[in-house]
Amino acid sequence: MSDEPVGDEAAGATAPLTRRARREQERGKRRKIRVRPEASRRPDRKGLRRDATAGLVLGIESVPDGLASGLLAGVNPLAGLYAYLFGMVGAAFVTSSTFMAVQATGAMALVVADAGLGSSPDPERTLYTLAVLTGIIMIAAGLLRGGTLLRFVPTAVMTGFVTAVGVNIVLGQLGAFTGAELEGSGRVAKTMDLLLHPGQIDLPSLLVGVVTMAGIVLLQRTRLGAMGLVVAVVIGSALAAWVNWAFGAEVQIVSDIADVPHSLPTPVLPSLSDVPDLIVPALSLAFIGLVQGAAVSAAIPNPDGRVSDPTRDFVGQGVGNIVAGLFRGMPVGGSMSASALVAASGARSRFALLFAGGVMAIVLLAFADVVGLVAMPALAALLIIVGAGAIKPARVRSVIKTGRLQTVVLGVTFVLTLVVPVQYAVLLGVALAIVLHVVEQSNRIRVTRLLIEDDGRMREVDPPPTVPAHAVVVLQPYGSLFFASAPTLRDRLPVADANSEGSVVILRMRGIDEIGLSLIGVLKEYAASLAAHDCSLILTLGNDRVLGQLRHEGLVDALGEGNVYMGTEWRGETVRRAYREALERVDTPGNRPPTEPLDLG
Repeated sequence: MSDEPVGDEAAGATAPLTRRARREQERGKRRKIRVRPEASRRPDRKGLRRDATAGLVLGIESVPDGLASGLLAGVNPLAGLYAYLFGMVGAAFVTSSTFMAVQATGAMALVVADAGLGSSPDPERTLYTLAVLTGIIMIAAGLLRGGTLLRFVPTAVMTGFVTAVGVNIVLGQLGAFTGAELEGSGRVAKTMDLLLHPGQIDLPSLLVGVVTMAGIVLLQRTRLGAMGLVVAVVIGSALAAWVNWAFGAEVQIVSDIADVPHSLPTPVLPSLSDVPDLIVPALSLAFIGLVQGAAVSAAIPNPDGRVSDPTRDFVGQGVGNIVAGLFRGMPVGGSMSASALVAASGARSRFALLFAGGVMAIVLLAFADVVGLVAMPALAALLIIVGAGAIKPARVRSVIKTGRLQTVVLGVTFVLTLVVPVQYAVLLGVALAIVLHVVEQSNRIRVTRLLIEDDGRMREVDPPPTVPAHAVVVLQPYGSLFFASAPTLRDRLPVADANSEGSVVILRMRGIDEIGLSLIGVLKEYAASLAAHDCSLILTLGNDRVLGQLRHEGLVDALGEGNVYMGTEWRGETVRRAYREALERVDTPGNRPPTEPLDLG
């Protein structure tokens, strides 16, 4: 039948609308109120001004931050600066999180520092290759929905790792902060060298570091906010220039270790021959970046209310890494501090990230000489503040309160991150998380007894330790039934002994979609134990796949077709029927199960 208007409706009368017309009217209303994606809207003039202001703040603040990240990674500080600039701009319109600033982070810088790039024939090109490879892995993880794996990482592992990263950042900057040439194979060893040989400390460098640190702490509490960090670094660098000029001191500055050109870097292709040696650090970097990016997505909402898409965020971080690597930058990931800063500065759209990149580019092009005068102890002071901020005693205490196992996991992760290269510590932490998850799930098996009343109601009680004589015992297992939980399930089942004669045990397995060989083995063993004591086992199933697995392994034939019930759409109907029929079997001696053991293979 046609929905075209006829008669009075065609003339515009107010007759009732047809069903199709009402649907079209509702669609029209929704179209009018639909919020267009933020990236497709043209920002208004006021919004652009807010974005420009936020971009100015983030861009200026990112200059010393980028240099500090390069210092922390043990590479040319300009690689950190380029990573901040090109990683942020490259990812700006790919991520679904509007304010996600993709920059180098402290944890990722530590992985780079421990990756052993200095042994490469061309360390700088190897660094750029590492960034590109990290980006490729991030994109693959995003497309394969790798974000679901993050939920398997326990809080204890992440807390131990983040805390150790904070300690590593602090320890790793003591040399630059004090101007001492420290010896040792790791950060802990170098710290011990400093404590045992305090005469290595260069007092002018220490003075610059202390003044910068005090300036950061004090100025960030004023109206300057995040810009106080920049002002403190400028003050520290000015102090370094003065003591170098007035007293002939040798406080190190950026230009002492790297030439700062008045230009932007030209693209460079990655080195394919370095890829095999970079797989492990690239995987570690990708994991850290994805975890930090997921935290940004969850903590900083989009201005239009859209829920962030983890897949797009992962892909966006991957694109940022590829762009950063091609333009001579180090690996990058979602930065919580930078993302929070641009949002708090009043940004309205992701154009703020482009403005921030433009500010950084102007600084490099017009003020390269000024960038070269930044004092290394001042950057070290900045990193020490960042590292100390990553240490959250309250979070550590909350993990410790959850139990001994979580405390052990936290401690092991913390120690591993301190004493082994960070890229291996990350992977070991992930492996520890997986093992912990398997152990936890395997121990969460619980078995209850269902008591079925005459009116059909069921209530749960604790199961008896042994199977009583001439009784029907209905058991309901809960938890994740997989290979590791098979021994736990066996231990939770009531045992049959000489006093269990003539009983029936019903194991209700509704809700179990798959069963492995280990669990089938437990069921075979339990059925044989029951049969040896003149008892029988009945299974109620809710899934054809499980029935097929039991048939394949011969358990259905061994139990008998009459002892395996398939569930229906009515919850509880099958177990009640099995219970009624089992009562008849128990009450009729001639129908009791045979006393010979079942042949279960």
